[in-house]
Amino acid sequence: MSDLPEPIPAATLVLMREAAGGPPELLVTERTGHMAFAAGALVFPGGRIDADDHVTAERFGTDAARVAAIRETIEETGLAPGLTPAPDAATAAALRQGIADEEPFASLLEAHGLAIDGEALIPFARWCPNFRETRRFDALFFLAEAPADAPEPEVSAHEAVRAFWASAAEILAEIEAGHAHAIFPTRRNLERLALFGSIDEARAHAAAHPVTKVTPWVEVREGTQMLCIPEGIGYPVTAEPLETAKRR
Repeated sequence: MSDLPEPIPAATLVLMREAAGGPPELLVTERTGHMAFAAGALVFPGGRIDADDHVTAERFGTDAARVAAIRETIEETGLAPGLTPAPDAATAAALRQGIADEEPFASLLEAHGLAIDGEALIPFARWCPNFRETRRFDALFFLAEAPADAPEPEVSAHEAVRAFWASAAEILAEIEAGHAHAIFPTRRNLERLALFGSIDEARAHAAAHPVTKVTPWVEVREGTQMLCIPEGIGYPVTAEPLETAKRR
């Protein structure tokens, strides 16, 4: 019998915006060094799916994973994607304060005349690593486009030290240069996202690759322990030496 902890259902949002003359930019945060999971790493906004997310999902005719991805993005960055009509900055700030005050998310949305636009979040990936971590997540990843004229992100100080927009290639370059680090799933998803020259390309790629649960495994290749994921599910890099994967 496995002694691994049960995976925690979670949701992550890859928020994208078009950039003039280049590939889309992605919103990432750098977690604080004291977090129990991925301390100090670059991550996309996201977190566990709470019981209240199921209540909100039922109220608005969507699923709890989408609700959690939207709620966590508001809480962590102050940006409010996936809502209709798109909230202005003052409304987004009020939603964030309400979440911090632990008000029911459905009630907050109804008070501001908002609904969830589930179709704005496109399923992209599902990762459920089986590493022996304090916390293990079964995380659904969604793609979404940032609201027009969205303000700059503002991090939640107890969770992150910075939030910024950059292309996938720029984020990978920062990691390669040793200026930041990312856990294995984030790195593989950044490599996949670096394939796209536009948000439309990302949407088309996601539609062409049905979501498959990814559970990495270790195998020896030519005498080197490699951390591997399946071929043919959209990722350009499917193996990395275990030693470097642990360091990033």
